[in-house]
Order: sequence, then structure tokens, then C-alpha cells
Amino acid sequence: MSRVGKLPIPLPKGVEVLVKDSSLTVKGPKGTLARAVPAGIDIDISKEAVVFRRSDDSKQSRSTHGLIRALVHNMVKGVSEGFVKGLEIQGTGYRAEVQGKTLNLNLGYSRPVQFELPEGISASVDKSNAVRLEGIDNEVLGQTAARIRALRPVEPYKGKGIRYTGEQVHRKVGKTGSKK
Repeated sequence: MSRVGKLPIPLPKGVEVLVKDSSLTVKGPKGTLARAVPAGIDIDISKEAVVFRRSDDSKQSRSTHGLIRALVHNMVKGVSEGFVKGLEIQGTGYRAEVQGKTLNLNLGYSRPVQFELPEGISASVDKSNAVRLEGIDNEVLGQTAARIRALRPVEPYKGKGIRYTGEQVHRKVGKTGSKK
């Protein structure tokens, strides 16, 4: 039995879980998320918790049991609390600003980079070098943060670029002149 899959998901106040055909919908104060439920997984919904069970012991059912429980747990947390990812921009002249649904980034290129934020993701900028991304879908939020970080990854010699908040970058030592 999956250790993750057998854990019940407690439902906070205001969160409602519905199953229709093979689709699961989670509604909460921050929005609504939906996901397809794989075959072989049974869902028991009560007023205070959601429990996932396998209908058989096939390899496919065993592999998706814990996965679907973790994904639905993230959906419940997203519609009740939301998720936040932070990015730091380091480098001389590097900065960011938000204009509507566009994130304008000056990253040392000849032109500023304009990054369109996907639906459901909002951004705010503190001190022109700290970007805060918020959303209810953890998958979309993580993918958006990774795409922004990939615009200028941190280089190991000077540490310039975009990094996640709290990310440690291993710095390399530069070349040294040899004395003859």
C-alpha cells in the first residue's frame, strides 16, 4: 500500500470536492481547479476528508495511487491558501517591473525581455529585484517560475542572473595569472 496514497486529505472550511465521471473538481475561496482521475483509483469524499483507494493491485494503479493523492492535496491547498514562489534578480542594472499581465525584465541583453504571465498567475515586484509569483495551481506556478529563471540562469563566476529565493549557487574561482 502506498504510504502517501493512504493518507486522508483534510478539507478546510469553504473547500468542496466533486467527482463527475472521471473528473475531479475542487472549489474553494480562491478559485476552481479540475483534474482527470486515472482508472483504477476510487475516491471516498466525506465532509471533512477525501480518501483514495486502489481498486486492484496492478502496476498502473499502484504507481498512480500516491501521485493522484499528492496532486489533489496540492489542489485543495491551492484553492484554500494559494501558492507563492519567489525569484531574486542579481546583477548590475538587472531589474523587473510589472505592467498588467506582462513582466518586463532588464537582464543585460540589448533589449528588455517581456514575459507574458499565464492565466491564473499574478506577479509583484519588491525593490525592483525581487519577483513574487502567486497562483492557485502549483504546477503552472512552478513551470512559470522555471521559465522566468531560464531567461538568465545564474552564472557561476560572478553570481549574476535569476535565482529562486533562498537558492544557493556554487561559485567557481576564476582564472589566476601565473608568475614566471
